[in-house]
Amino acid sequence: MSDFADLVARAITPAMSRAEREQVYAVVRQAVLRLQEREALPPDDARVSLQRHIVEETIRDVEADIARHESLRKLDEAMVAQAEAHAKGRR
Repeated sequence: MSDFADLVARAITPAMSRAEREQVYAVVRQAVLRLQEREALPPDDARVSLQRHIVEETIRDVEADIARHESLRKLDEAMVAQAEAHAKGRR
């Protein structure tokens, strides 16, 4: 399933808005539903629940990675600003 997670992660970039990412996630969810229909899995099949869980878990993981990336970016910006302010204070 790591191939699936990699595929979803490549479709998403931190520069995308939440709405844009949700559109990608909707496509992913639809694709999984189509695959389940093609496989003719009954709705009460445990594999259906597992696949849905994996999709949602993957989306959660991607969102966590984006949040981590944004947090680190903001910390870097704050450190640069702090260093610049400190350098100005020494002059």
